[in-house]
Amino acid sequence: MACHAHEEALQMIIDSEEEFTCSSESEDDEDIDDEGLHPAQDTFSEECERDSDQIPVLKTAKTLSWRKETDDDVAPKSRRFVPAREPGPQLSLADSHPPMSLFKLFFSESVVSNLCHNTNAQAARALAKGRKYSWADVSVGELYRYIGLIFYMAMVKMGSIADYWRQDSLFSVPFPATVMSRDRYRTISWNLHISHPDADKENDKKRGTTEHDQLFRVKPLMDSIRLACKAFYHPRRNLAVKERLVASRANPGMRRFMKVKPAKLGFKFFVLADSSNGYTVDLSVYTGKNVFPTGRGISYDAVMSLLDKKVLGSGYHVYMDDFYTSPKLLTDLFAMKFGACGTYRDSREDFPQSSSNSLTKKSTRGSIRWIRDGPLVCVKWMDKQEVSVCSTIHAAYTGGRVQRQVKAHDKRRTKSFPCPAPVAAYNQHMTGGDPSDQLLQYYTAQHKTMKWYRKVFLQFLDVAATNAFILHQELHGNMTHKVFMEELIAELCGVSEKADPKLTSNDHVPVPGAELTSDVRNIATAGRRICVHCKAVRGKKQQTPWKCQACDVHLCLQLHRNCFQEWHNNF
Repeated sequence: MACHAHEEALQMIIDSEEEFTCSSESEDDEDIDDEGLHPAQDTFSEECERDSDQIPVLKTAKTLSWRKETDDDVAPKSRRFVPAREPGPQLSLADSHPPMSLFKLFFSESVVSNLCHNTNAQAARALAKGRKYSWADVSVGELYRYIGLIFYMAMVKMGSIADYWRQDSLFSVPFPATVMSRDRYRTISWNLHISHPDADKENDKKRGTTEHDQLFRVKPLMDSIRLACKAFYHPRRNLAVKERLVASRANPGMRRFMKVKPAKLGFKFFVLADSSNGYTVDLSVYTGKNVFPTGRGISYDAVMSLLDKKVLGSGYHVYMDDFYTSPKLLTDLFAMKFGACGTYRDSREDFPQSSSNSLTKKSTRGSIRWIRDGPLVCVKWMDKQEVSVCSTIHAAYTGGRVQRQVKAHDKRRTKSFPCPAPVAAYNQHMTGGDPSDQLLQYYTAQHKTMKWYRKVFLQFLDVAATNAFILHQELHGNMTHKVFMEELIAELCGVSEKADPKLTSNDHVPVPGAELTSDVRNIATAGRRICVHCKAVRGKKQQTPWKCQACDVHLCLQLHRNCFQEWHNNF
């Protein structure tokens, strides 16, 4: 039954993805078929249509005068919350859900099998071009182990990838070598491919035309991740539209500069998250052009593309920052039966520009000014600096107060100040109530790489692991994030979390450092590398063709110098 429910949810979302278009007129959204969402929704839709006819275009707001907190304000009639499905995980509470099973909701075996197919095709293409490394086709199980190592590296930080296989240091870690060799990890990383390389070539020929898809190399995985995010969890009422920046200097055509982010340069993701727990409901990658060209700007289109009423339902409250907020967006969302609240920029078109009775730099802390125009209220509040927020959900001021530290007579003390309702709600759901960014950063899989689509792949791993943890918290709530990741890594790598990671002596055998060659002149020199034991202990750079199969380090194996034995005696 649970599997059947998952298939129905996926089919509904797939149908919605195919049918959804962002209309150039807000009232076109009323034509979306809402049948099957809720028995009472048709009546509510008719009421909302009558309300939407009365929504004014905010052209007169510039001439209105600001009012004070002592003036009464009435919030617009609350939109009834009618979700398309019961909010929360769309999984059976009676079943057990170990970390691996939840992660596989987002990286299923069919998705990983497709990754293996494209990675093997890319490796074959690279070898045909003359790349000099050994390759065996990667399997589904091996790719899961590879992903497990990526998460392991996110939890155990080292200076470089090679350090995880270094065995000549006090700070060596033995576990990665038990999963796969360093060279195998590197060759998989070099060839990891989300789309098929032949299809990439065809898409690259269209570069410079409207048919070229900048996200082609990540589209198969991105589509499956987005579908899974929406299928296995339905968000609660309060949503947050966020921006995430994945640091990267690759692909200058797609990367963006964001002054407010620590990384500043990289790929920008638009994200819709559940404010109650940080679950990523949907996401998109900004490519530098409008995917839905309505002529209203990327900020308008980004929000509209993330809010699919057929999948979500109606009556949701959406919170956003000043990059997105505009009177047109908020009133259009109100017509679609979505309430919205966000900070705004005073210079933005159609926001109140009146200086009559407005705040000044000399206004006392806690001062409030507001203007209502139909369902939209614009509020200014003097905190340490002036804060501007607008909303179609709240009244301007409902008597709320906040505590602030102030300095008086060379001492700091706590003082209470009036706070507008939209500001308090914004702080709760956008900053204090949305832990999605924090969760992603705790054990992020991101590390340096030359391929831009690999950076996006690592971001998808972060989203999948974080969403899987949130689902586990919602279903069981008996595991910390750290313990969840430890169990996930152990399951991905196919080991017991409690097992001793040391290798058995049978694994440590000498093998040639390179493939054997039929050219007798090169047998003694092929694959020779510096012996790590000679370098560390004797301070000499002696070269040897032998290496340890398990440790993946070169060691001398001669009658008068057996570094192989000495190394493992001290191991």
